[in-house]
Amino acid sequence: MTKKTVTAQIGSNTVTIETGIMAKQAHGSVVVSCGNNMVLVTAVSSKRASDLDFFPLTVEYAEKFYASGKIPGGYFKREGRPTNLATLTARLIDRPIRPLFPEGYNFDTQIVATTLSYDGLFPIDVLAGIGASSALHISDIPFAGPTCTVHVGRVDGQLIANPSTEQLENSDMDIVIAGTRNGILMVEGESQFISEADVLAALKFGHESMQPIFDAQDELREKNGNIEKREFVPAEFDKDFEAQVRDFATPKIQAALQIKEKMDRYGAVDKAKEESVENFIAPIEDKDEAASKKKELGKIIEEIKYEYARSMILDDKVRIDGRSTTDVRGISCDVAMLPRAHGSGLFTRGETQCLGVVTLGTPDDELMIDALAGTFKKKFMLHYNFPPYCVGETGRMGGQSRREIGHGFLAERAVQAIIPDFEKFPYTVRIVSEVLESNGSSSMGSVCASTLSLLDAGVPIKGNVAGIAMGLIKEGDRYAVLSDILGDEDHLGDMDFKVAGTRDGVTSLQMDIKIDSISFEVMEQALKQAYDGRNYILDEMEKVINTPRGEISEYAPRINTIQIKPDKVREVIGAGGKVIKGIIEETGVKINIEDDGKIHIASSDPEAAKAAIKMIEDICAEAEVGKTYSGKVAKVTDFGAFVEILPNTSGLLHISELAHERVRSVTDVVNEGDTVEVKVLDVDRAGRIKLSRKALLAKPEATN
Repeated sequence: MTKKTVTAQIGSNTVTIETGIMAKQAHGSVVVSCGNNMVLVTAVSSKRASDLDFFPLTVEYAEKFYASGKIPGGYFKREGRPTNLATLTARLIDRPIRPLFPEGYNFDTQIVATTLSYDGLFPIDVLAGIGASSALHISDIPFAGPTCTVHVGRVDGQLIANPSTEQLENSDMDIVIAGTRNGILMVEGESQFISEADVLAALKFGHESMQPIFDAQDELREKNGNIEKREFVPAEFDKDFEAQVRDFATPKIQAALQIKEKMDRYGAVDKAKEESVENFIAPIEDKDEAASKKKELGKIIEEIKYEYARSMILDDKVRIDGRSTTDVRGISCDVAMLPRAHGSGLFTRGETQCLGVVTLGTPDDELMIDALAGTFKKKFMLHYNFPPYCVGETGRMGGQSRREIGHGFLAERAVQAIIPDFEKFPYTVRIVSEVLESNGSSSMGSVCASTLSLLDAGVPIKGNVAGIAMGLIKEGDRYAVLSDILGDEDHLGDMDFKVAGTRDGVTSLQMDIKIDSISFEVMEQALKQAYDGRNYILDEMEKVINTPRGEISEYAPRINTIQIKPDKVREVIGAGGKVIKGIIEETGVKINIEDDGKIHIASSDPEAAKAAIKMIEDICAEAEVGKTYSGKVAKVTDFGAFVEILPNTSGLLHISELAHERVRSVTDVVNEGDTVEVKVLDVDRAGRIKLSRKALLAKPEATN
């Protein structure tokens, strides 16, 4: 296979897509590059159908530290399990391509993206997303692409496609957008309180920026021989069997879907299915045929649910739980439920309930991350847990799923914008969201619970943030946008669009759709309904607590920050850390010193903190001319004594300054170890200190 190459321009960057170079036994393989960044992406799909009832697509993103010229940390010095960042990147690759495979396609399919070179100047997830689409597009795997991924930033009011790391530092948004020629498929991002109109403008700009990449992928497919896609025909139901099941089960399923409570509704659906199995499957004697028909019956029941739930909304304007399209479920909030936690908040919306818990720590508690871009620290973390009991199921506990990592990151982005600057509030902040019940958008429930817990913890946040999930039911030209979707509406609908923010603007958003794309008209309506719903939720939350408590928990460490001269840092630390260790051992506090001279002293004991601060201030103190000090005689010479007036600071008490009368020997007045009161007469340019004892003594009366 010979090399085929295409290029395309996105903003100021040139992206190159090549095939025929590497991994030629994969069904589709491309190398996507921009500058010094390169990603190899492969696509393979089994030619044997699986027995699974869902599409077995797996996407892996492999970070290779050699790509940035680094050796991994740790004992093993090789890449281990995927990092959270790698998992989030894999999700960004997966979400836009998944809905573009044929309905019913159950062939085991795997996408693997491997970083080959990385300089940190271009968003590598963009290259990986383009690579996944390109590898599928040029292969024989059925795929309704191409797709494209792009980051959108905004600096000084100017929208930028795929901004550099430096540009992102000055950007008030970082939104990842993926789509097809027809529209947008996926959105994931964060922003600094931007308006819904600005969000929509960014989405339109991002979609326009994608167009050259679509052309390039089509060109590459043509250069690669326009390989014919595999023929795939979805399995069809036995018409007679389907008709019988529908006649029997439809009224039962329709009645079940009228039940507003989730668990009761699920129980009624399960009962309808059991009765259908008893009626149609039990009489079949052949085990293989019975198993096949039972699986078919399950799919028919799901289709009945799908069709009826959607028709209720489009035809009758009524949702499963009886709400209108814009209604938000009932909300209740509580705070200060956990006596030893530094802050806690319980947020309940319908049958979704999240417990947010805040822990305040010192800079020692910062999260250290070893990444391709280098090692960096995080002062704010939000962790999301979704135990099986929250949906009435049993399951394995331990470790975090990709879903938990993704939902936690979305909530973290939403809340990050309101966390106070470290200079104002020098704490490491960790929030844990425990999902206790789930029936739709527990990630947005986590955002609300996090806000309640931060307020309860006394954290001086920049504003109150809430989140809401929007849904979509679309049939032809008819559609309905749903506010605050249920789990069933997520499963049976066409969109899951989560928007979080304050009253001033959006702080994070995420969208996934199950259809080819949606129009900007639909997105504009969804953003408007999300704004109204978000403000309603904030109203309900603020009835319980609306401003941070006046002080932090008695169980949280108190952090005092003092500033010393940077050239004094070495003295505070001491040789081998001896001085700082001594202060910590004596007082029991935690101390963190920054290179610029900021020192953070943390302790739950105010007296211990005061003692540590005094010890540091004494070390950093400088002699002041005219001030009196009580010092210890460190050394005696023929011409005077050296007196330590401050820690590590001594001055010369000359023999002539010992007394008004003439002194024959220094030891006639002072000896080593003596404590003596002295006055600073002068500090010269070299820092030498001139002391006097005589200046503090009364002059003898003159004799006749």
